[in-house]
Amino acid sequence: MKCHEATPIKNAPPGKKYVRCPCNCLLICRSESQRNACPRPDCKRIINLTPSPVNHSIPNLPGMCRVSCVHCRDTFIFNTLNNALARCPHCRKVSSVGPEYAKCRKNVFIVISLMVLCTLIAMIVTTERFTYCYPGIYVAYIGYLIANV
Repeated sequence: MKCHEATPIKNAPPGKKYVRCPCNCLLICRSESQRNACPRPDCKRIINLTPSPVNHSIPNLPGMCRVSCVHCRDTFIFNTLNNALARCPHCRKVSSVGPEYAKCRKNVFIVISLMVLCTLIAMIVTTERFTYCYPGIYVAYIGYLIANV
C-alpha cells in the first residue's frame, strides 16, 4: 500500500515529536511546542498539539453543546440555538451542526425546485400557441432552465 507520504520508522529524536497534519504531511517539532503550522503551500493549517482543555465547570446553558469538528476532529463548545453553521476555532473551517439543519436545507431545496418546475410548466403552457410563429421561445425556455440550475 503506497500513500506517498513520510512514515516514521523509529521514534522521534530526543526533545522532538512527530505530528501528522490533516493533509497527511508528517511534521517534526519540539516536544514542548503547542502549535505548529503545516509548511505545505496549499494547506497552511495551524495544528494545536495540546488537546483542547475539557472544562467540566462550564454551566449547562440552553443550546450550548460540545461539537467535534469534522475536519480536524478537535472538540469545541458551540451555541446551536443561534445558527447551524459552526466555524472551528482550531482549523477555521465551517461545517453544519446537527441533522435538523440538513433536513431543513433539503426541504428548502425541494420547495425551490418545485417552484421552478411550476413556473416552467406555466411558461410552457401559456406560450405554447406562439411557438409555431416564434421559434425563439424555445431559446427562452432553455435560458430559463439554465438560469435556474
